[in-house]
Amino acid sequence: MQAAMSHPFSRREFLAAGAAAAYAQGPKTPNVLFLMPDQLRAAALGCLGNTDVRTPNVDRLAAGSLVLPNTFANTPVCCPARANILTGKYAHRNGMVANDLRLREGEVGLAKLLREAGYRTGFVGKWHLDGGPRLPGFVPPGPRRQGFEFWAANECAHTHFDSQYFRDTPAPIPIRKFEAEVWADLGIEFLRGSRGDARPFFLAIQMGPPHDPYQAPPEFARLYDPAKLKMRPNWKGGAGVPGPSEIAQYYGMVTAVDEQVGRLLRALDDFGMADDTIVLFSSDHGDMLGSQGRRLKRKPWEESIRVPGIVRYPRRIKPRRANTIFTHVDFAPTLLGLCGVWAPDEMQGTDFSTLFTGGEIKPPDAAFFQIFGPYQGDGTENAWRGVRTERYMYARTESGPWVLYDLNDDPYEMKNLAADSGSKTLLEDMQRRLGLWMERLGDSWSYDWKALVEDNGRLYSHGTFYTVDEYLQWAKENHRE
Repeated sequence: MQAAMSHPFSRREFLAAGAAAAYAQGPKTPNVLFLMPDQLRAAALGCLGNTDVRTPNVDRLAAGSLVLPNTFANTPVCCPARANILTGKYAHRNGMVANDLRLREGEVGLAKLLREAGYRTGFVGKWHLDGGPRLPGFVPPGPRRQGFEFWAANECAHTHFDSQYFRDTPAPIPIRKFEAEVWADLGIEFLRGSRGDARPFFLAIQMGPPHDPYQAPPEFARLYDPAKLKMRPNWKGGAGVPGPSEIAQYYGMVTAVDEQVGRLLRALDDFGMADDTIVLFSSDHGDMLGSQGRRLKRKPWEESIRVPGIVRYPRRIKPRRANTIFTHVDFAPTLLGLCGVWAPDEMQGTDFSTLFTGGEIKPPDAAFFQIFGPYQGDGTENAWRGVRTERYMYARTESGPWVLYDLNDDPYEMKNLAADSGSKTLLEDMQRRLGLWMERLGDSWSYDWKALVEDNGRLYSHGTFYTVDEYLQWAKENHRE
């Protein structure tokens, strides 16, 4: 009788093999893991072309995924972006037209629909949809959690090394290390708990970094020498504009976040969940970081609107790159489609699940953008609307054209064609496209506001508001600016 060959296993391999065998007996309805660092522009990842930054874990994720370089934030600022993702609707329809409003409890969104379909839902990290004072940041169980069952989160802090989070009581739980590490710890706790739960899961982990303030953990900050970084060709220095030192810290935070992404992906492997889990990696918006001489977000330029778009689902999605235009409002209907859950007609985004899994649809040939008012804090002067095709980007204010770029000839958007007489036909075509988008979606300039409601914490310092008009009425009655 031939002796059996020995095959040594490491402890991790042994545990992963056991977990995989156990999980294989369960249902094959896909899990969903949505990873969303805050203010991570697409151009800050190695897999999307940055040769300075180190993102080995996200790069490995991308190597086994559908990578969508043309992924965009329809309203590139925190709260509206999060609401667009969750509801599959544009901001003028879900009501989140300004930062720090409260998302209406009656909105029908991704977590509610998956929970109703039998999913275990979990949220970890920065919520920023509850409105009102950001601190202490407790969101009680119930409708304000928008369908999430497991909860380990805060509203909004951006104190990356000294923060707190909450579970189901108002008792704060301190964070005394780089917050992304804590969010990964809590995400792994949720994944571990799902091993003994027959339900598929939807877990959203929304980390605060690399949002400013630009301060990375020292061991990651040391990886980047500001003097050796390559500035983008459209970077312009100036007062208050991030320069090489700030960008080095930003990259350090990106690499620190990348390490936590690696931990979460390894947990999926160890628990035998990887093959049956859809992983979507993206961000709420980008960061100008001095490009065009600008800072932060709310802008129509690529550094602000373009976000990572990486989708992995080993059982159904083949790794590849595609130039399909994919935007925040498409996330919910697409994930629902991949999970076999009906997306309500009120969702305005496109379900790309058929296209992503090898079928054919006719996807939108452009992305539509909305910013509804000014914000002096980051130099946003006016409300604007925009439309971007694979080749052209156009944005205008109510008073007229603002920017127009040919991205094939001018990928860094350094030649504005909006006032170029030779581009009149192109300008007219892009204006026509924009007008059709606004008409089809029911958008109009009447949704805009001109008061500086987002500056100096006006919308969240004094109370909770669902609309800008509600705040303005309160301010008038209480003799506030």
